[in-house]
Amino acid sequence: MKLKLLFFDVETAPNLSYHWFGKHEQEIIEIVEEGYMLSFAYKWLGEKSVKSYSLATFKGNRKKLIEKLWELFNEADIVCGHNAKQFDVKWANRAFVFYGLTPPSPFKVVDTLTEARTKFKFNSNRLNDLGTYLKIGNKLETGGFPLWKRCMAGDKKAFALMEKYNRQDIVLLEKIYLRLRPYMNHPKINIEYGQCENCGSKSVVKNGAHTLVGGFKKDQYQCKDCGHWFSPFKKYKI
Repeated sequence: MKLKLLFFDVETAPNLSYHWFGKHEQEIIEIVEEGYMLSFAYKWLGEKSVKSYSLATFKGNRKKLIEKLWELFNEADIVCGHNAKQFDVKWANRAFVFYGLTPPSPFKVVDTLTEARTKFKFNSNRLNDLGTYLKIGNKLETGGFPLWKRCMAGDKKAFALMEKYNRQDIVLLEKIYLRLRPYMNHPKINIEYGQCENCGSKSVVKNGAHTLVGGFKKDQYQCKDCGHWFSPFKKYKI
């Protein structure tokens, strides 16, 4: 059985607030409006299409946008995003609880930002910079924050560009994920004996190496497709 992995990325509006003079490190007097989700894009690992939804899709109905994301989370066994653990997943949970939704079914999280920081010494761990360094693509240029302001004003053309930007992030995210995956301490995506636990490939080779776990010797295998090293369930007493 191969588990379902969801790539996703959310875009949000900032908080609107009153504050005193100065641009940085301000004490907020009052938050006038809490930030909210503008759009999200997603793709299932193994499928070709990248899809997206925005407030424009649901005629400004914020709850329906969040309910659609909840449905995807509820279907996923693993979710993957760049800075997913500290931003995207927490932001999604914030929206779920706000609209009175129960938690989606349990899932594991793969965060490519966390993996980039802990396994490598890149000069920058930003999604776009990783794409440039690894020569696998870049984010879509949008002109910056003015696009977010236009979306907040309900501009349909701005939402169309935002969704396009969102989808390109997913394309880049998946490429970076696949490049980094062999190095990851990845949730097991495959639970059939003898297949790669990271990608599910049957093309694996016993490489002669061993590891010791609790007094048992375990053979080491390497996936010929993604390069990941793993130990099958079978153990040999030494």
